[in-house]
Amino acid sequence: MSDKTASRLPTKIDTNVAHEARVYDYWLGGRDNYPADRALGDAIAAHVPAIREMARANRAFLGRAVRYVIQDLGINQFLDIGTGIPTAGNTHEVAQQIDPAARIVYVDNDPIVLAHARALMASTREGRTAFIHADLHDPEAILAEPVLAETLDLDRPVALMLVAVLMYFRDEDDPHGIVTRLLKALPPGSCLVITHPTADFDPRAMMNVVLASERAGITFYPRSHAETESLFGGTEIIEPGVVPVITWRPELADDSATAAPADPKSAWYWAGVGRKP
Repeated sequence: MSDKTASRLPTKIDTNVAHEARVYDYWLGGRDNYPADRALGDAIAAHVPAIREMARANRAFLGRAVRYVIQDLGINQFLDIGTGIPTAGNTHEVAQQIDPAARIVYVDNDPIVLAHARALMASTREGRTAFIHADLHDPEAILAEPVLAETLDLDRPVALMLVAVLMYFRDEDDPHGIVTRLLKALPPGSCLVITHPTADFDPRAMMNVVLASERAGITFYPRSHAETESLFGGTEIIEPGVVPVITWRPELADDSATAAPADPKSAWYWAGVGRKP
């Protein structure tokens, strides 16, 4: 691990500084957040009143994507980076309900997620889950972790899950290079799952979200449809393509899912799945 990455990887929870995983937890109605996280969450909600519904829509997409990956692509291994604090419908819960032998490796840089790693590793007897405390800025460190190869069979396809995480990377952080490096380590037939916030639907409100995040010390970089689509470089994008998050295969929602809003652009995320040839 490089010194630069180590400096990004806190081992102690600083409750005085907002963290993206805890802000997201706050929007989802979780309890693992602190005043600084709630202050930023409320500041963003002041500009985007529907932000909590958007967070839930993004979370619902994760479940649909996992179902699709297993049922339609036949992939039962997942590398979920930017995991966030455990809540209902974690990747392994959805995956192992369909295929008890599914295997999942979670990755996150927030020490509070590390503290909850036991919940993320509550696997079925037939399957397996593991957690890596690492930063996506250093994909080599993730790939070098022994637990990755111990948990996943890297000779078989893997679903790389980058759900609502790449917006924390500016272009100069080379998100394309990071995604490319991770995909290169995975065999043909693997897939890439991405959601990404966008300013396409309301540029002014999203600009205020960016400013509020920056004031709290968090990089937030929304991307256009074309920019989000470019993150799938090297894969074949699966129908229906890169689309508003709530419109991506809504038929895969579970029975408990809330009905999708009438306006397909009410959640400001692009979403898609690509397959590595």
